[in-house]
Formats: sequence, structure tokens, C-alpha cells
Amino acid sequence: MAVKKFRPTTPGRRFMTVSSNEGLSKKKPERGLLTGIKKTGGRNNTGRITVRHHGGGCKRMFRLIDFKRDKDGILARVSAIEYDPNRSTRIALVVYKDGEKRYIVAPTGLKVNDEVMSGPKAEIQVGNCLPLVNIPLGMMVHNIELRKSCGGKLVRSAGGSAQLMAKEGEFAHVKLPSGEVRLIPVECRATIGQLGNVEHSNITIGKAGRSRWLGIRPTVRGVAMNPVDHPHGGGEGKAPQGSPHPVTPWGKPTKGYKTRSKRKDSWYIIKSRKKK
Repeated sequence: MAVKKFRPTTPGRRFMTVSSNEGLSKKKPERGLLTGIKKTGGRNNTGRITVRHHGGGCKRMFRLIDFKRDKDGILARVSAIEYDPNRSTRIALVVYKDGEKRYIVAPTGLKVNDEVMSGPKAEIQVGNCLPLVNIPLGMMVHNIELRKSCGGKLVRSAGGSAQLMAKEGEFAHVKLPSGEVRLIPVECRATIGQLGNVEHSNITIGKAGRSRWLGIRPTVRGVAMNPVDHPHGGGEGKAPQGSPHPVTPWGKPTKGYKTRSKRKDSWYIIKSRKKK
């Protein structure tokens, strides 16, 4: 979808850009596929803030998305392409031959009245979901499972796509958008195509209020705080940061410091996303 610009009628409008609504169906969301969202404000079950800069934002309903695509062998017609306030990509409402309705993430090129299907016997076309073992090498895929029947976990945001590089025995080599090459069992499912709303990364927020609509609260610089609140705080006037290297409010280095723990499934990663 294209990026829409505005005339600079106000300072906030001058640089603001939004995604155009081309290709979207003008209809309300499917009522049976909606549920409420409880906002946490970044707080855990004891009331402590564990994620900073969260809070506020517009009220929204959650769309139940079918990431498993486990209704095999039944054709489904795309009834509508809709906007989802909870994710960057668009969603498609599909209606199966037996009358059941589900939401799926919409890939580029999927249009209203197109037909999609899931299962090992599905054709190789955009929007169809099938096991990696049945997908030809070099295909671009999204919504990839990590374990069989657990539902898609990888490549689900706007413009995302992974490439099937190779198949060796029980595993397939999949190159993710980050550049990481990972082993994934060939029995896991993936959906053909690249996700839509590719221009999402080019959108400019434009003003502070728009961040508040999204539930993002302001970020205060460490050097603007007091020493009791941040290691960079304090000093007379605009003093540089006190520590020799930039650190977090809790004293951990922020640039180049590895915080990712050694996980049990790290051997699945063939090529790291980090450039060496």
C-alpha cells in the first residue's frame, strides 16, 4: 500500500505520513471474531512497571487470527481485506465452504474473492498454507511454525518474508528477514507469499500525540535525570554522562553488550543475524 502525505497545514501535519486505505474493504470487523483487550500499562501481576513507556492509547478490540491454518482441504473465499489496529500488516476475512469464517494475515497480491486453501495438497499460490516439505526451494513464505501444529510464530509483521533455502532430512533451512538462517522441521507449516503493507516501515509518526494514540509514553533521557534515578544523571548544567560508557538505568551497558542467554534451541541457528 502507498504512503499518504499531507499538506503542511500545521507543524504536526508537515512531516506526518500514513498508510493509504487502498484495497481495504469498507466494512466493520466480523463480530464473532472479536474479543476485548485488558491493558496492563507495562505492569506485571504485582503492579510493578516491568516495561517502561507503555500506557494509555486508543481503545481497540482484538481480532482473533488463525495462525494455525488447520482447516485442511477446504476452499475458502476471501470476503474482505481489513485494517487491524493490533498489528502492522492487514488481515483477510476468509469464508470456508462450510460457512465458517476466520481471519488470516493478508499477503501481498491477495484480493477479495480469491480462493485460498491449507493442507499438504494445497497448490503453490499466494495465501495457501502447507508444510515446508511440500514447498519448492527458493519460495518466499511467512507465518512459519517452529513446532508442528503450534501455529505460525515467525514472520508475521508488515512486509515480512522468509526464503526456503534448502531441505536436509527432517529439517529445512529458512532464511529469516533478519538474515538469520535457521533449521525448522519440514513438517512445520508456512504460508506462501510476502506479507502486505510493505511501506509500513516508511511511515513517519509526525507528532508526539500520535505516539500516545498508540500507547507509547514519552522517553526521558538519562542525562536529564538526577543521580538517584539514572547513572547518567546529575552534574552542574548540561553535563555529559557520568559513566565512561552509556548504560541503562540499572547499570548494564547499552551498546554492544550481549544480554541474550544461551538457549537450549540455539543449535537450530545455522547463521547468526549478527554481521561478523
